[in-house]
Amino acid sequence: MSVPQGRKIPEGKMKSMRELAREAAEDTHARFGHRLLCLPGTWIGRPYSLQHRMHDGSMLSDMNGFSHPFAEWNYWWQAHYLDAILDDGLGYWEAGDRDAARCELHRAKDLLAGIRIRNFGVFPNYFFDDMAWLALASQRLLAFSRKLEGHSHLGAKRAITTLRKQLESGIDEVLDGGLYWSRKRDFKNAPANAPAALFFARIGDREQARKLLDWMHSNIFSDQHGLYLDGLRLTSAGQKLEDHLYTYNQGPVLGALLELGTAADLEHAAALVHATRRHLADEAGSLVLDGGGDGNLFAGILCRYLALCANDERMDLDVRGIARDLVTSTASRLVNKEPRRLSAAVQRWMIFSAAQRCESKPKSQGAID
Repeated sequence: MSVPQGRKIPEGKMKSMRELAREAAEDTHARFGHRLLCLPGTWIGRPYSLQHRMHDGSMLSDMNGFSHPFAEWNYWWQAHYLDAILDDGLGYWEAGDRDAARCELHRAKDLLAGIRIRNFGVFPNYFFDDMAWLALASQRLLAFSRKLEGHSHLGAKRAITTLRKQLESGIDEVLDGGLYWSRKRDFKNAPANAPAALFFARIGDREQARKLLDWMHSNIFSDQHGLYLDGLRLTSAGQKLEDHLYTYNQGPVLGALLELGTAADLEHAAALVHATRRHLADEAGSLVLDGGGDGNLFAGILCRYLALCANDERMDLDVRGIARDLVTSTASRLVNKEPRRLSAAVQRWMIFSAAQRCESKPKSQGAID
């Protein structure tokens, strides 16, 4: 698969976020992307770059793209890789470069196929949060295929239908509602409920989206911080609140509030942005960057939805400005960083793309977000 080449930047010239995002995309594909088992019509991301392969048994891969049968499998990293590819494709489409947009659309289709094959030929997964993230990305892929080709991509349509049923099956009245984190069904948390709420809102099931948001606000919202805590765990003694504050848990909530868009939703979204600046950013206004494999994605996910807020004309200018500054300040910290894991590479790319969107003219409602 050919990769659209970014413009060469003269030495000494400050690169724009657009240029940084394109370079991050190309670097991610070159160092992490490959055909799954060399199969045509597939794409997948290695957990680690070949230059920084782990030799402790956590991930083994040869130069031809064949994966060790017990290689590390990070389903939700791949979902965010898919989202980042769609960001790129949409950017090319908006710039009028239809050929590059089609290239990224085909790569996105191949990645969705690769995810299904690598996940033992199916979309369902043990973790409901994993499935919610892939459902969101698949919905965007479906919308982009309709926009660019005039028809639906069957793979994305199948993924949405399958994953929606899975998410609905993970919701019950235990703990007064909410979606479980995993099939163990002993923990209901923001990482599962927030992206699921956004997914349901985007496919038009506003009632289900509202129920999940209401459950989160009633059970895991911190009045002290104005932010969402991690989750509520079932124990032998009853229930236990996991009160960790994570950046990424706020992101899809913000997205769902903007999607539902009532006056109360927009007011809550504004308060969430202010609380994020107070509690999840440093003195310079950059978001906390969590370390580790999964943690490498956290700030990038929040930046995706802060960029939506920054471009939303329904929001007050000061709120949009705070959202924009959080994204651009965080992006500035990642310039010249060399990610060693797929999660970190995708996060860097997502944040540069979000910062690029913050520099762009606000879009009308109905864009492929």
